[in-house]
Amino acid sequence: MNLQDDERLDYLLAEDLRIIQSPSVFSFSLDAVLLSRFASVPINRGKIVDLCTGNGAIPLFLSARTKSRIIGIELQERLADMATRSVVHNELDEQIMIIQDNVIGIAKKIGFEAYDTVTCNPPYFPAIDASTKNKSEHYTIARHEVELTLDQAVRSASELLKQGGKAAFVHRPGRLMDILTSMRQNRLEPKRIRFVFPKEGKEANTLLIEAIKDGKPDLKILPPLYVYTQDGEYTEEVRHLLYGDE
Repeated sequence: MNLQDDERLDYLLAEDLRIIQSPSVFSFSLDAVLLSRFASVPINRGKIVDLCTGNGAIPLFLSARTKSRIIGIELQERLADMATRSVVHNELDEQIMIIQDNVIGIAKKIGFEAYDTVTCNPPYFPAIDASTKNKSEHYTIARHEVELTLDQAVRSASELLKQGGKAAFVHRPGRLMDILTSMRQNRLEPKRIRFVFPKEGKEANTLLIEAIKDGKPDLKILPPLYVYTQDGEYTEEVRHLLYGDE
């Protein structure tokens, strides 16, 4: 394993895998863990696409849950390279393929209506003035809608999915109405929502949502997920997601 610059090799403890991370380029967050466990995936012989794959965290997490083929799409060459090296290091290159390309219009290249599940951890923040963006260009593109808007991500997910296929997104609660509107405009019917709270008594700061392509209206609000106890420790559920059975 040849690490570059300030890259490091971190453990994904629950999955017994390793991943290349860089504090100046990209490191995955808890959101990726939550989405990879929330999404419904086919166990065998399915086809999955992860949009905005970053350094490949979500495909790696998903590989512990399914034997299906997984494609990760990442615009940034440096991040796609990190993801590819992590996949090879974990000997998962027969299951996971990383493609360095634009999420917009990706179905034209890898196939329309051909996939069972699409996951996406898109940029959360609108593209506004440069003073509010991250100093790192890599983080700016990953976190701000400078190269990809929410609506474009939802449209690409719909184009990729088979009828009855499922799209799972993680986002911020403040964008809920935008997400619901965009999903319905793109043939994705929201079916499950789960709000994530830092701890009891605090406002939700993360939203998990799954939709079915051409599904019938029947939205379920799942029980809340709390990240920390009142003592500042991870809750039992989050500890299990991060560390597995200890």
